[in-house]
Amino acid sequence: MTLRPAARGFSSNRVLEAALVVGVLLAAGCGGVGYTEGSANKTRGETLFVSQCGQCHTLAAAGTKGVIGPNLDDAFRQARLDGLTEGTVRQVVRDQIQYPIEVTSTGVPGMPGIDQTLPECSGDTKRGCVEDQDEAADDVAAYVASVAGVVEEKPGGAKPGAGGNDGKAIFASAGCTTCHTLADAGSSGTVGPNLDTAKPPLALVVERVTNGRGAMPSFKGQLTAAQIEAVAKYVSSVAGR
Repeated sequence: MTLRPAARGFSSNRVLEAALVVGVLLAAGCGGVGYTEGSANKTRGETLFVSQCGQCHTLAAAGTKGVIGPNLDDAFRQARLDGLTEGTVRQVVRDQIQYPIEVTSTGVPGMPGIDQTLPECSGDTKRGCVEDQDEAADDVAAYVASVAGVVEEKPGGAKPGAGGNDGKAIFASAGCTTCHTLADAGSSGTVGPNLDTAKPPLALVVERVTNGRGAMPSFKGQLTAAQIEAVAKYVSSVAGR
């Protein structure tokens, strides 16, 4: 989940501008997605952020180091010092989730729509889904707003898929579903290649997950060698089948 398109020079000033736009829209009674103060579950928001957004964004408190989208600590740190409130940050993030820029003018990857980043559970959606999309988006926004630019990195950092060596589970928890289409995983991401079409061999998947390429970040240091091997075996064995 990229909260803005990946671009150099994304600054706190742009975040402030976005916040002002949100404020004007809300004052006019149009645009913007409202939320109820105190209603969100930040703990659940952290879990969703790590699994659905961490591959794209760096956020110290979550221990994520994604590079496809902007570093959220850098994006909001100066803005907070300049007086941007947590409530305003929350509204900015919430609107970015709901109304992302999916196609950019520069050709860099945009942010997938909310139906990809936080798909609601249905008979066709097996993994990475949420029961209530609005509540999930509120939870993520509240969590990000509470820590972006103000909380130091967790000791050791978060490790997607650290719970074991189940390749399918790692594919979901590491955020791969957000970027890639893979029928067996129930994912339809469009940021990265369609794995069912590409049908990458084991060695290629290991190399890409380990070292990254282009918009795809390296997972070395986030996943163990055994986990990388496990997710690579999973992808190479089910892609296109």
